[in-house]
Amino acid sequence: MKAKWLLVMMVGLMVLLAGCGGPKPDVSIFIMGSSGFPSEAAEKLEVSLKSKVGETPTVKVVSSPIFSLEKMIVELAAGGNGIFILADDQFKSLSNQAGFVSLDDTIKPEDYPDGVVEIKEEGKPSEKHLYGIPLTGNKWMKEQGFEGKGLVAFIPQNAPKLNEAKQVLKVIAQK
Repeated sequence: MKAKWLLVMMVGLMVLLAGCGGPKPDVSIFIMGSSGFPSEAAEKLEVSLKSKVGETPTVKVVSSPIFSLEKMIVELAAGGNGIFILADDQFKSLSNQAGFVSLDDTIKPEDYPDGVVEIKEEGKPSEKHLYGIPLTGNKWMKEQGFEGKGLVAFIPQNAPKLNEAKQVLKVIAQK
């Protein structure tokens, strides 16, 4: 009888905990630089971005305080983030896997020539598009006291709400 009661309590607790956390944001942004990214900095960027974007789409900025290749791979594979901000080296290494969304229809490629990448997929002709927004000297980052040096923002192919992610990235990319 005690085991049955304990099981009922555990299931109830799991259901309760699964419902916690409130509604999911339309666009979750994951930031991890080559030496991590402090959560306090992510919170500051989130407040600023929310004021620029407005009420919709909703945004959430999350970060990893230390660099972890495993964490980056898990976050990319999970598909829950609409935008990633990673170190330039990670962006370049990921470009070999053709997992980015082209931004040509949202942001002028000539404004960000360092974000234009040629991607070659096996059996397909290579394509050259704007896939990433280099954040060195970025206005949004500078306004919050961050340099943004060596960071690149991009949208992964598995972004849950592609149009909303493009809308938010356009705000981030404003000069």
